[in-house]
This record gives sequence, C-alpha cells and structure tokens, in this order.
Amino acid sequence: MWGFGAIAAAAAIPACVGARSVLDLSSQRWTLSNSALNISVRGKVPSQVHLDLHAAQVIGDPYYGQNDFNLRWVAWNDWNYTARIDGLKPSNTSSTFLLFNGLDTFADISFCGQHVAYTDNQFRQYWFNVSDILAACNASRPELHILFPSVPATANGIANLPNQETWPPYVQGLFEFSNRQFVRKEQSDFGWDWGPAFVPTGIWQKAWVLQLAPQELHVRNSLVDIYRQGQLNNLPPGQSANWVLNASIDVINAVPSGASMTYTITDLATKQTVNSGTFANITNGHGVITGTTTLDGSAYKLWWPSGLGAQNLYNITVDIVSPTSSKIASVTKRTGFRTIVLNMGVVTDEEIAQGIAPGNHWHFEINGHPFYAKGSNFIPPDAFWPRVTPERMERLFTSVIEGNQNMLRVWASGAYSPDFMYDLADEMGILLWSEFEFGDALYPVDAGFLENCRLEADYQVRRINHHPSLAVWAGGNELENLELYLVNYSAPDQLGRYRAEYETLFLNTLLPAVYGNSHSITYMPSSTNNGYLSINFSNPIPIVERYNNLTAGSVYGDTDYYNYNYQAAFNLSMYPAGRFSNEFGFHSMPSLASWRNVLDADEMRFNSTTVMLRNHHPPSGGLNTTNFYNSSIGQGEMTLAVQAYYPSPNMTDPIANFSAWALATQIFQADFYKSQIQFYRVGSGKPNRHLGSLYWQLEDIWQAPTWAGIEYEGRWKVLHNTAKDIYQPVILAPLWNVTSGMLNLHAVSDLWTPVTGAVTVGWVDWSGNTLDTSTGAASESVSVVGDGDGARTLSFTVGALNSTLLTALDIASLFPSNGTTAQQNASNAVFVASVTATGTPVNTNVTRTYTHTNYWTPTPLAKAALVDPGLSVRYDAAGDDFVVNAAKGTSMWTWLSAGMEDDVVLNFEDNGFLLLKGEQKSVKYTVIGDGGREGWRQRVTVGSIWNHTLAE
Repeated sequence: MWGFGAIAAAAAIPACVGARSVLDLSSQRWTLSNSALNISVRGKVPSQVHLDLHAAQVIGDPYYGQNDFNLRWVAWNDWNYTARIDGLKPSNTSSTFLLFNGLDTFADISFCGQHVAYTDNQFRQYWFNVSDILAACNASRPELHILFPSVPATANGIANLPNQETWPPYVQGLFEFSNRQFVRKEQSDFGWDWGPAFVPTGIWQKAWVLQLAPQELHVRNSLVDIYRQGQLNNLPPGQSANWVLNASIDVINAVPSGASMTYTITDLATKQTVNSGTFANITNGHGVITGTTTLDGSAYKLWWPSGLGAQNLYNITVDIVSPTSSKIASVTKRTGFRTIVLNMGVVTDEEIAQGIAPGNHWHFEINGHPFYAKGSNFIPPDAFWPRVTPERMERLFTSVIEGNQNMLRVWASGAYSPDFMYDLADEMGILLWSEFEFGDALYPVDAGFLENCRLEADYQVRRINHHPSLAVWAGGNELENLELYLVNYSAPDQLGRYRAEYETLFLNTLLPAVYGNSHSITYMPSSTNNGYLSINFSNPIPIVERYNNLTAGSVYGDTDYYNYNYQAAFNLSMYPAGRFSNEFGFHSMPSLASWRNVLDADEMRFNSTTVMLRNHHPPSGGLNTTNFYNSSIGQGEMTLAVQAYYPSPNMTDPIANFSAWALATQIFQADFYKSQIQFYRVGSGKPNRHLGSLYWQLEDIWQAPTWAGIEYEGRWKVLHNTAKDIYQPVILAPLWNVTSGMLNLHAVSDLWTPVTGAVTVGWVDWSGNTLDTSTGAASESVSVVGDGDGARTLSFTVGALNSTLLTALDIASLFPSNGTTAQQNASNAVFVASVTATGTPVNTNVTRTYTHTNYWTPTPLAKAALVDPGLSVRYDAAGDDFVVNAAKGTSMWTWLSAGMEDDVVLNFEDNGFLLLKGEQKSVKYTVIGDGGREGWRQRVTVGSIWNHTLAE
C-alpha cells in the first residue's frame, strides 16, 4: 500500500511566520438551524447540511432507498450556520480576517451582527477584513453567522431576472433541478445520469480566523511553475533546455516594499538539499509576490507516470524575506520535474511517409516521449465531498495502479480535486487530465459571471499547478461535440452567436487564466474536440479552434462513443477511429452486496421501484417536472444486452436471481469495453495512430446502475478486472469484423522498444478438448511453427508503441452453416491465443517476460453449447490465496465472490477470467473491510457463465 503519511507531511498548507493567531474554525462549536422548520442541531466545519442533519438523526442516510427524492425539502430550504468564536479579542496592533477555502454556494456572511459579504461561488477562496467590526463588537464571544439560501430557488430566481440570457431548445443538459448554468456550483449536484441530486450546501472546506500584526503575512495560496526554458503552452518543448522555476505567493496583508524571495530544493528520496538560491525579477503588489530563477536542465531526476519510470519528487521551499533579511512567510510545495504536453500539431510529411494518416496529432507526450494513455474517467466519489477522505482516495488510487492505468480524466461538472488527491497522484504516478467545472451546457457571458469564472480559474490553476500529475486543463465537458452541435441542430441560424459566446468564456476568459499562470501545461476549451486550426502566440488569444473545418481523408481529435443498441455491440465498424478515445461505455448493476446497503429486502429485484428510480439513463427528455427518469429504458437496455449475448439467469430464489442478473449486466459491460479497448489499442499501429483510451467511468458516486468499474464501497466490478487484463503492456487482441467475417489476431505493445515473442493459437470445445480447426493464414510479419490443423505457434516482433497483425481467420469457412462435425460446430468452439514475449520496460535496461491469454467465441455465449466446467475453489492458508480449478471443461467469465455479505469488501487480483480444463489458478486478494466477520474465507465461492444456465 502507498504510505499516506509521507504525503501529508509534504502537502502545502497556508502558513505565516510569527503570526499572533490562526484560529481553525473547525475547532469552534457550530449550530445548524432553520427556524421555520424548528430545526436546531450541532453543525460541523467542514461539512454540509445533509451530513449534519443525518448526524443529528433528523434525516436518515441520504443514500438509503428513495431518499434522493424524499429529501428534496432540504435543498429547497435556507440554512444557517452559527458559531460564537472563542479566544478572539479586538486589537489596536493587529488586523482580523476571515478566510474561507470553500463556501457552498450562496452565502450571506455576518460577523458580530454586522454584514460582511455575500458570496456566490463554491470554487473560490474568500477572505475578508473584519477588524473594524471586531473593534466595535461588544460581545465577549463574537458571533459568526452564515446564511446559505436555497440553491435551486436562487438559481431559478437568477434565471427569471429581466433580460436574462436564454438558449435554444435541447441545448442545456437538464436533470432533476434546472438552471445550474447560472450557478458556480458542482453541476452534478443538480443531478446526473449516474448520480443523485441532493444540491448540498454548507461550509464544505476549511475556514480560519486570522489576526495579523502589520508586518505579518499569511500565505493563502501559491503557485510553483516548472518548465523548460523557451517552453510555450500546448507546444512540445525542447528536452535539453534548462529548467525555469517560477514562484508566486498570494498573501493576506501587504508584502513590504523591497522584500525578496529565496528557495531551497530538497530531493525527497535522499533528504538532501540539491539547490538553493535567490529569485530574480521580483514583482510585488496587490498581495502577490513573484520571482523566477533558472535551474540546470540535467541536474534533477525526472518524474514519470506509473509504468513509464520513477515518480521522483522534490520539496521546494519558498521564503519571503523582508528588506532587513528576516523570513516573514514561507511555503513548501512537493513537486516534480517533468514536461507534459497534449500534442495537437500537424502530422508532418515524414510521419505521413511512415504510414500515419494526415491531419493533426492528438496525444500526450511525457518528457518528450509519446505514450499510450490507459485509464478511465473520474467522477465525484461522493455526493458530499466532506466524506471524501485521503484514506478513501488512497484505496481508490491503489485500484487504479493495480488496474494498469496511468491516467484519469477528472471530469468537469464535479468539483476541483482536493490537494490530497493530486498529492496521491504525484506519489503513485497517475496523470490527472483536469477540467474546469463546466459541462453539458452553455453559460452566461455577462461581465459579472465572467469575472466570477476568471477569479475561480485563477485560484484553482495557481493552487494545482505545481503537481507533476497535472496532465492538461480543459475548459469543460462535451461543449464542442455536444452543446454547439445541439445549437446547430435546433437553431442553426444562431450558431454564430452562441459560438462567439462559447469563445468568450472558454477562450477569452479561461485560457488567459491558464497561460497567465503557467508555461508548463496545455489548455483546450472542450474535452472532446478536433484540436486547433492554428496556434500563434503573437496573438492575444493564440488558439483558433478547428471545429468542423475538416479535410476528407485526414484524422483529427479525440472521440467519445456511446451506443445503447445491443445489436450494434461488438461491431468494430461502429467504433470511432480517431487519435484518442476519452469516453465510451455502457451501464451495469452493482453487486447484491452493494445493493444491501441501500435497499429494503422487498426491493431486491431487478425492476423494483427503487432500483428503477436509481437508473437515471436516459433522462426523460432532459428535465422531467415529476423528477422521474425513463428508467425502464435503461433497465431494458441492460436486459436486452444480457439476453442477446449470455445465458439469462432464471433462478427460483429471487435474491439469487437478482444477484445473478446484476453480475450478468457486469459481464456484458466488461465484454463490451474489452472489445473497444482492444480496438483502440490496435489503433496504435494503424494510420490513425491511436494513443489513448479512457473509459467511462472509474468509480461510483452511490449504489445504482451506472457506468462504473468500481462500486461505491470499493469492490471491483467485472469491468475493472477486465480492463486490468487488457491494459497490460503487451497483449493479444482478437478483432472480429462483422462485415467481412474475418477474425484478425493482433499483438499490441505500449513499450518504447520492440518486443519479440511467440503466440500459440488454437481451438478448444466446452468440454475442454482440443479441436482440429485450422487457425488461419499468418501475417507476413510472423513466422509459423507447426503449420496445419490444430494449434500452432507464431513468432513475431512488434515495434515500439505499436501493433502487428499475427493471423487472420475466415470464420465462415471454418464453421460453415451446414457443418455437422464437432470441429465445425461454432457453438462448441473457443479460440484461445497465448503469448510469451520479451521486452524492455520503459526507462529500464532489464529484459522482462510478458504473458497474456485472450479468447474469442464464434457465437454469442447465449447460443454456445456450454457444459459444467467442474469449478472448485479452496483457500490456501500457506499461500494466503484462493486456488481455483476447472476439472470438467472450459470455464469462461470465472468469477470469485465473497458471497452476499455487505460487510465483507474485498477484491481479487484476477477475476472474470478464462480457465481451461485441468488448469489450476492461484488468486491473491485485497481486503478493504470485513466488518470483523470471521470465517468468510471459507465461504468464498466460484462460478462462471455456465451457472446462469441453471434454474435453482
């Protein structure tokens, strides 16, 4: 496990030197109240109203049953947080400030009975000088009072203001609550197709009262930017240039004129100081002091993502020094030396001659090297962020690393990730594609709204920029490929106007916030896009978007792909052949053990009221005034998919049947994602030069039918195990072309040097017998051993970051429709391919052996002649693992389970696998929590897709 203690020690915290008082408002006694509802309970900071009401037993668990509907009254009411501040005295020699790192969202702040300010942005940091109010306050314990008006009511009021902006029909993505586009709050709080709509409110992040003498400073935020000399955003930098270190410190109180800045750089691996000095080019004003220095370009170990090298980290301590040489403020940031760029440049003639399709690139480069981005999309892990702890995120990120992922897209329309999340990503080597919190909507462009967004972006960029895990900034989610597309669909005559408004916010406002604070990071205005048409840093706004200015035969941009027509699943011709895939997926059910936490016993059915209400796919024409979704469509999509491709569970015990159906939906989801990931990875060797796939989505926000691969409690669905397998560095990928009937087997490698190996290919039946079916014609790039009927071995070499075709099989000729012999019976055949290859992992000189087995069936498993594989499982105490055996036949989607107990949460390192007759497999596991339950290891069971053919 990853040691969180080291992370906490290195995290940057607000600091002042010699300050008289820094009072953490978490230590004060808070009251949450609503007089109209006669509610007055204990409150907390940080917290939110729902959490405090639940702690006081005013409401039940918000996640239980239908509480996402039953608790709407909380969101529609106003709430007060009040505390009398202990130990705070007026002073003629100091100034008093309130500092809030997060107020969610509309907040009317009073201190000692006097109005202080009204705030309207969940994502900004606010600070206020209350010295005069405190001086006039007669109370021995001054009262701090914050009124949080109802967000939905306030949003509706803003929307109904005279001359308020409107948009064409169908453009704004609507869920339970409307008008979210007017509110700078977590957009998914208003509802989403994978989550509830609680619209929480409260003091959701840390807050302080500061008392500072005139020469004392408090660091409220800071920026560290490390980049190569001459580097420009969005463009690949030279890798031999010196480093530039730019530091900028935001303080409360004025920095004295003539102050200087010094730095000390410490290697965290050796604990040795590797450099120190004084910054040059000091600028000082408006509470910000900035300086730069140049560092030796080869003197620092580089930071790399997981699987590509070591995560070398340094502490950089920046001191503000007074004109009399005394240290008056200090901040330490843990950081790393790396360059990361999203290369969207033109494909050169030389690259076209090498076989790359013309157009523009769309891939990431780390320290000058293109690499294959393997990962998923991260959504808010909870509807209530104060419940998201570093320990919980460490467990989730451990699953990311164990799943062979190196990148997460931190989806827009949630909340900006906390510092501890980036700290964990820095330590573990997870690149975080980060986005400003705008999505699936167009937004106002009045001066006040734009300034609010500018200040939000400026604060967040400065807070986050020092993290080497930061991969890119995107303006928002699905803005060009969806919102502008919908404008063109519903009001094409107004496209020019709304495109200009889009550029006003996402190019003219957010881009300068990135470029004005960082030379080290790429910015793009929308998550899915066709890249830029041109980039010219002589212009005030360097980027001109391409939009749909496309040239036939050329390839541009990244793609997303969703198709809920089960008949189109696994059809390769439907998958987009772009440069990068940032979203794709299909929803599935969580396990029975997860459902037990939130459902009554009589609701444990696939189509029960509560289960269906939790399926938010698709929304009923956007917002439905009765707050219900077309849940029957979502449940129906999963049902049809299972029935088409797998044996449908039909067990007499309703709970067992519910559990089996949940697992069956997970198997379809995993199978569908596997098909796509294989296709995209093979694209690394195709003309489109595909270099990244991030599936939707990593984890759940609650217990519901969603696109997640990890359930809310931390259990891996079948998807996460399957993605772990197919995200290995060297894999075999069988791709079946529905139109041609050909099965093409590819070897794929994301290593940076060639890989050589041997692949054994052959056929078995469900009883485990080897079939004498021809394994097809080998590609010219491989040599064949044992050519003829039956299994054979193919020797091959696959180039760096590439794929190669190994063999092609004409399935129609192998299994004619009138075939009568066993080896011609498609329903009784499984194609199995296994590779053993050698290669050199990135940034090492050590040769490593890679193995992978993949399979394919010529008919859906729903029509296969399945037999009982004779599975058994036993716990081996000596090895502390589970040993699985298939005694009678071929076992597909072999699944280990801890049973239906909701208090045992564990993950098996391998699950959902193929097991051939006579094979024995040892499987390790990780326990997340067992609730103190004894003997669960002896109750672990194993099953396969064959079990779904049984009626109990």
